[in-house]
Amino acid sequence: MDENLTCPTCLVEPDSLFPILLSIVIPAYNASDDLRACLSSLQGTIPVPYEILVVDDASTDTTPQVAQEFAVSLFSRTIRSGPASARNLGCREAQGQWVFFIDADVTVQPDTIANALTHIHQNPSIDAIFGSYDNAPADPGLVSQFRNLLHHHVHQTGDFHDNIRQAQTFWTGCGFIRRDVFLKLGGFDHWRYNKPAIEDIEFGYRLIDAGHHTVLARNVLCKHRKRWTIRSMLRTDFFQRGLPWSLLMLRSTRQTNDLNVDKIQKLAALAAAQTWLGLLLAALVPFSGMAIALASCTLMISLNLNFFRLLRSRGGLILAFASIGLMNLYYLVCLSSYATAILVWILHDKLGLLKTKSTLRPFPYSNHIAEALKNRNSDTIRKKSSTLK
Repeated sequence: MDENLTCPTCLVEPDSLFPILLSIVIPAYNASDDLRACLSSLQGTIPVPYEILVVDDASTDTTPQVAQEFAVSLFSRTIRSGPASARNLGCREAQGQWVFFIDADVTVQPDTIANALTHIHQNPSIDAIFGSYDNAPADPGLVSQFRNLLHHHVHQTGDFHDNIRQAQTFWTGCGFIRRDVFLKLGGFDHWRYNKPAIEDIEFGYRLIDAGHHTVLARNVLCKHRKRWTIRSMLRTDFFQRGLPWSLLMLRSTRQTNDLNVDKIQKLAALAAAQTWLGLLLAALVPFSGMAIALASCTLMISLNLNFFRLLRSRGGLILAFASIGLMNLYYLVCLSSYATAILVWILHDKLGLLKTKSTLRPFPYSNHIAEALKNRNSDTIRKKSSTLK
């Protein structure tokens, strides 16, 4: 049915008599302000028959009430289960041929969905497609600007042809996937990842291993509203990204060389580590230590020269210079998480000496969506249908 994804000039409302082609699934937890912005941005931008499903993950604020201000189907959970489980529920209840996953703190541009559907229409072999944050983060803070522009730069780099390139993973911040493929592969592993983590990356590995075609689109852009701090960046990059992703790579037979784990980024991380070592050495041998730190930091910058040019163009010299320290700190956390993952992998997987939580348990996967379909009447979920007010 991909020939139907032709982006007509007139927009089709969700109560259309035409079959639903796109289901938009939004997990939300205590995201009232962000969710309102997200849903508002979707209005008037969807060129095919669609539905919007908001899965409220036991919020304690007014998130459910905000959802009811819009024409969406609202699913409210009484027990918080995490975004992976929320997305699984949304996809299970969806009716569209394609599912569009978007985070509650993300807003789309007028052509975000149309551009994605155009790629799908022009390339029928595509099974999943995702985009990136734009180059104008919503939060003005230096850390927020650095973090979101880093994501934008990484996702805009590579060998693109007609604005798309092959990808080895998946991203749920702004990602489209065939619903039947998602269900066939068992959805996101919400048992392993019951908190925000790398459930989309792990699922992307399974997509590729199963022979499905995943692409990254340079012109499918969205805006991230999240406010980053140094503390939240360190916590996210170590516990929610670096450690579980490193464990996934160690336990997988697939060698990832994509996005922020390609060869250039690995070399830049080593240069950043040498920068920190040089600074430590400077306490004993000031001249030699500072020389090593300066040379290593210069190498790190040169390997990311295009990114620092982007930082300067978007935030001036202040953002560019502040990001030198943030970049070195980011790489230090990445290396620390990888070293920790190696230790956990040896103690747990190889020697069996370490008892860990479910997020670290070994493979294989299980079909959690199939299990959930057998238990549709869970008392932790109640469905509401809301109408546009």
